[in-house]
Amino acid sequence: MKIAAVRATPLNLPVTMASPSGAAKSTSLSLCLVEVELDDGWVGAGMTAITEEEVIGSIVNEIAGPALVGLDPLRHEQAWDRLYWLLTPRGQSGYAGHAIAAIDLALWDLKGQILGQPCWRLLGGAREQVPVYATFGFAFYERDELAAAARAWVERGFRRLKMTVGHHALQRRDEPRNPWDVIAEDVQRVRAVREAVGPDVQLFIDANCSLDYLHAHWLAQRLEAFGITFFEEPVAQNDVGNLAKLRAATRIPLAAGQNEVLASRFRDLLAAQAVDVVQPNACITGGFTQCQRIAGLAAAFNAQFANGGAWPHHNMHLHAGLANGSLVEYHSVAVECCKLVFDGLPEPQQGVLTLPQAPGLGFRPNRERVRELARRPGSRGVGKA
Repeated sequence: MKIAAVRATPLNLPVTMASPSGAAKSTSLSLCLVEVELDDGWVGAGMTAITEEEVIGSIVNEIAGPALVGLDPLRHEQAWDRLYWLLTPRGQSGYAGHAIAAIDLALWDLKGQILGQPCWRLLGGAREQVPVYATFGFAFYERDELAAAARAWVERGFRRLKMTVGHHALQRRDEPRNPWDVIAEDVQRVRAVREAVGPDVQLFIDANCSLDYLHAHWLAQRLEAFGITFFEEPVAQNDVGNLAKLRAATRIPLAAGQNEVLASRFRDLLAAQAVDVVQPNACITGGFTQCQRIAGLAAAFNAQFANGGAWPHHNMHLHAGLANGSLVEYHSVAVECCKLVFDGLPEPQQGVLTLPQAPGLGFRPNRERVRELARRPGSRGVGKA
């Protein structure tokens, strides 16, 4: 068996979310689907997201893919190392890491299909189910809609909920949009959700790297009273110094890492005691191959290893496979995007995802729908809803 072709399909996917008031909320997310085909017909599929999907498509189709033709698909460490030195020879991060992640996932999908085992078993088979937290609380909800949506998710059996804060306050300062007004409203939004769901539901918040230390500190101080389980990506650039300083200044645990692509960044976060939870994402942080290494770092530092950054149906394999796997993010917008692309996605029951027994990832891209989606005109919006 040899790799015969690697192809990428960039997609920008419009999603309409219903609000509790009945009003439709429109948003979008981008992803890039990557398929690795073997000379005997096997095809594995991976993906990456939260980036410029067309750039990833060009990297895979023009540079990374051709470099893998002729390799043994089961030797994923060889392929990963070749891609690392091809795309990131001086420690660059960003687009290259996304491309490596998507290809690595496709190779693991192939490995599972060829060996007749689901990926989570090949990764270690620590458990057959993983707990999930529902990311539901987006900026497009008004305060009362947010509270109603939180109640609705609890009624569906979810006892762990995450909402966004900060709302790209630094990125959008030129609107003008005063960051102080943004975070003052965040306090009221968190209050409304906590009052709606009561004290026993775990509540997580995520600033998506959209605040500086000053605003993140102010916000954390005022949210401590609401029993926040962790504050994800509170400061811009996952700045290690600012994270360490914030962690020392708040009782709220901090989490970060979903958009990092170098294992050394996680080493630095852990060594500086800057976070309580590391969150590599298999679709971004170098695939299963590198995320296993980062999980080992987390274990060595006795830190929690969890999933941030959405795409639960790929990350569930990682957290079911490894002994220190834990929470998987069930990002409601990202899940709707995945439903457009893939068939056979498992649904959570009472806040738990049960892993598939089918070989590989256990779900497949619907190529007819993918072709139709790829032809659609649309804006090239990226990021996290």
